[in-house]
Formats: sequence, C-alpha cells, structure tokens
Amino acid sequence: MRKTVIFGSLGLAAISLSACASGGLTNRDRPDEFATARKAPLVIPPDFALVPPKPGAPRPQEADSSTQALQAMFGGPAQRSASETGVIGQAGGNRADPGIRSGVGDPDTNVVDKGSVTRDIIAAPEGDGQDARASTPQ
Repeated sequence: MRKTVIFGSLGLAAISLSACASGGLTNRDRPDEFATARKAPLVIPPDFALVPPKPGAPRPQEADSSTQALQAMFGGPAQRSASETGVIGQAGGNRADPGIRSGVGDPDTNVVDKGSVTRDIIAAPEGDGQDARASTPQ
C-alpha cells in the first residue's frame, strides 16, 4: 500500500507539472518582451565637419598611417615664437642636421667609448659632494 501511495503521488506531481508547462492549468496571456519594444528607425546624424572634396586634391585616405597618426597627435608643424627662434639661433640651430634623431639609432653610426670614468661621472648622485670618496685604482 505504501508503494502505491508513493507512485500515485509521483504520478500526480508529474501530471500537474506537465500541465503547467503546456499552459493547461494556467493559460494566461503574457506580453512578448520583444514585441513591446519599439525599434527606432536608423538615422545617421549629419556630420558638419565634412567638407566636399576639391577637384585634383589627393584623397585623405591615400596618406600613410604614420603621417595620419602624427597629424592626429601633434596637429602638424606649429609656428615658432620670436624667443624660441632666437634661442635656437644662438644654440646653432641653423647648422644642425635635421635628421640627427634618425641617425642616432642607425647601426652604422660611429660611437666612441669614453670609458667607465665618464659613465661614473654621469651616474654620480646629485649633491654638494660632501659624501664623495676618492678611490685609488688597484
């Protein structure tokens, strides 16, 4: 008798659960969440920064990416002030090699090894020198 009650209650639970899933006992109307949302029409806002192309001018997409990146970061060459031009002139800027920064990293650049003394002088800590100690070479 006990097994019959257990199997009967399991059967009744299975029937009632299957009725819930198919909507047999509780058939209620629910709104469809996808049907209630209104879709906005696709509108592209106007871009007033665009200018019409000039006849014969090169296309902006044809410039190389490094030039475009430099233009975006630094905005192109800027005019120098009178004081900046004066300082560059006094420092000998008219005799400077314009490609010096590119030539420094070149593997064919001649480098002179000044030795460890120069390296030690450059790496010395700042200060008035009271903590400095002289060492004799051995």
